[in-house]
Amino acid sequence: MAGIETTERLRELIGTPNELVRLKIHRQLNAAAREFIARAPMLLLATCGKEGEPQLSPKGDAPGFVQIEDDRTLVIPERKGNKLAFSLENILNNPQVALIFLVPGTCETLRIEGRAQLDDDAALCQKFSARGSPALLVTRVEIEAVYFHCAKAFLRAELWKPETWPDTISVSFGKEIAQGGGLDNQQIDEFDAAVRSRYRTDL
Repeated sequence: MAGIETTERLRELIGTPNELVRLKIHRQLNAAAREFIARAPMLLLATCGKEGEPQLSPKGDAPGFVQIEDDRTLVIPERKGNKLAFSLENILNNPQVALIFLVPGTCETLRIEGRAQLDDDAALCQKFSARGSPALLVTRVEIEAVYFHCAKAFLRAELWKPETWPDTISVSFGKEIAQGGGLDNQQIDEFDAAVRSRYRTDL
């Protein structure tokens, strides 16, 4: 099997970017980036642990759930989840993060790279209340790079075309846990029923 081991070989295959493309990378938010963040109900957060192990986590809420503190700073509320907290623990060990913001129906995405820190200030968490509960904590991101990513991947995937969507997939967390041992069929059903209940009442 052929392997690519040098930057030179990689560039032979991929090519080099137009020098003008590099000019789209900014060090702070502009008006277009601000509007995109205000309309985005979803982002993907990439982190790395202290040994370099990567993690990717979705964060979502009503559009505008990420607040802009200033042109170089974002604040992201943390909501209830599975409590594994991989990304949050990673930030404590390695503050470098990357974000991709998504707006439904828009094939371009907004990418941000920077350094993160966690904050549990009670007044700040209260400011980020949703559905009657304050944020558990917030992640503050100091922006180092911000740029829009072109639409080609989304256009190839036809991601926002409902007529191309396959049937939905039913995920059983009970069965996933059972593969590691410890749940019988009745417990699987009970676990999945509990998950569905939390989807309705515990966001």
